[in-house]
Amino acid sequence: MKLLSTLAGASLLLPGVAFAQVADLSQVWINPGFYSLHFDRNKGLEDANPGIGIEWPIDKTFSATAGRFRNSDREYSNYIGVYVMPFEFHGVKLGAVVGGFNGYPNYREGGWFPALIPVAAIEGTHWGLNVAIIPSYKDRLYGAISFQLKYRFKE
Repeated sequence: MKLLSTLAGASLLLPGVAFAQVADLSQVWINPGFYSLHFDRNKGLEDANPGIGIEWPIDKTFSATAGRFRNSDREYSNYIGVYVMPFEFHGVKLGAVVGGFNGYPNYREGGWFPALIPVAAIEGTHWGLNVAIIPSYKDRLYGAISFQLKYRFKE
């Protein structure tokens, strides 16, 4: 039984290994989470939201993203989505991230929910910054301007 479990796990990794050999890993951004400047400063929310995330450019407009961080409610959240950045103004990319989040105890009991978040991105060779406007939703999700520093090991 343990052998079957090991083989099943390995078979799940093989497509990822094959993809990584073809894909250009030097384009991948990594980030240590977010810093969220909350609009409502009196709720005792956590502004520092450490974690780990990746952003994998597909082309000049689209990037896949996923990660995990400690959210403003001091719980762990996961996210997965796609950045859609069709506009550029003086070197600043503009668009939105479309995806899903979980881990917010006051919204859907911590379960997954869809999100559409406006984003601006400044990207250099190695360093970048995503700035997002997180909308408030009743007393369940708390709005903020979110800053996400990112780095890539590009040659």
